[in-house]
Amino acid sequence: MVEWLEKLASLVGLNPWTVKVFFVILGALLLDFVYRKFVNRMARLAERSDNFWDDALVYAGKRPISLLIYGEALLVSARILQPHTEVIIFSSSILAIAQQLLLVTIVTWFAYRLAQGFEKAWVRHRQASNRDFDITTVSVLGRIVRIAVIVTGILTILSILDIPISGLLAAGGVGGIAIGLAARDLLANFFGGLMVFLDRPFSVGDWVRSPDREIEGVVQKIGWRVTTIMKFDRRPMYVPNSVFTTITVENPSRMTYRRIFEHVGVRYDDFKQVQSIVDAIRSMLQSHEDIASDQTLIVHFNHFGSSSLDIMVYCFTRTIVWAEYHAVREDVLIRVGEVIEQHDAEIAYPTQTLKLDAVPAELQQLTREQQNPNDS
Repeated sequence: MVEWLEKLASLVGLNPWTVKVFFVILGALLLDFVYRKFVNRMARLAERSDNFWDDALVYAGKRPISLLIYGEALLVSARILQPHTEVIIFSSSILAIAQQLLLVTIVTWFAYRLAQGFEKAWVRHRQASNRDFDITTVSVLGRIVRIAVIVTGILTILSILDIPISGLLAAGGVGGIAIGLAARDLLANFFGGLMVFLDRPFSVGDWVRSPDREIEGVVQKIGWRVTTIMKFDRRPMYVPNSVFTTITVENPSRMTYRRIFEHVGVRYDDFKQVQSIVDAIRSMLQSHEDIASDQTLIVHFNHFGSSSLDIMVYCFTRTIVWAEYHAVREDVLIRVGEVIEQHDAEIAYPTQTLKLDAVPAELQQLTREQQNPNDS
């Protein structure tokens, strides 16, 4: 093979090592082309399979292997050029270090992408099997694994380059103070995200709101710096994580029941029917299939209003789904109205009664004329 390359180089008028480098690069290009065809084929097969973990393996190795092919081709080319050049970067020691750095970079990148792939595969597996899981925990654990992979790779690279870690940490301690002061808000958001993960006041997919701030919506993503909340008008809100350490957060998604709290007023003319109306409404709610009878259920006449006798209706629905709750609430209110009608009573509306101790003569005359228009 070497003799054949030397003959080819003499035919084209080039140095033999130039031809060798050319064929090494050409071979790397062809090998990468074949590899890409192979890995794309494997990716299509993995997508059609019911197993999600093979997708993670294909995803993890797709780009790092290509980098390995081109990196090794460059190193081989550098070793070919080494005897024919005095450039220091082609020295044996530097090429040996470059070889180690390449392998560490490839392994670190592969492990990083593998952690990403396994995280996605785990989520897809749980969703496909209809099992409950906390996507926030999976996301945070995936980030921790990826950070550990990156830190391990950096420490390994520092060891290969013979950089003392202790000295670097000592220098970093002084610089860390300055960086910490400059990035105070960034660190506050980081630790705020950590507290959100540890305290678990909400998870991805929860409906949250804050009475202290104008924050309300569904949690879309919990990042290291900000949490993305999709408001009900479909506008995304990006809240720094440090905010959650200083405000009160409500999580309606974790409620066990939804409350119905209404006041229904009947006329003062229907005072005699009030007690029977109250008893009938209470009985209706106790037998209602969508009302939680084991929770607090209160129906009482509790207020003499300005134009009505007010009956308090207080109960809880079994469902916590927003749309279903309103359907149950509507049904309860309609049944309350039917109960009032069944007792020959009416729902009150604002009215005023004017009483006069003496009626002026002109008004009495006008009233008689309106009552007896033929007499005039």
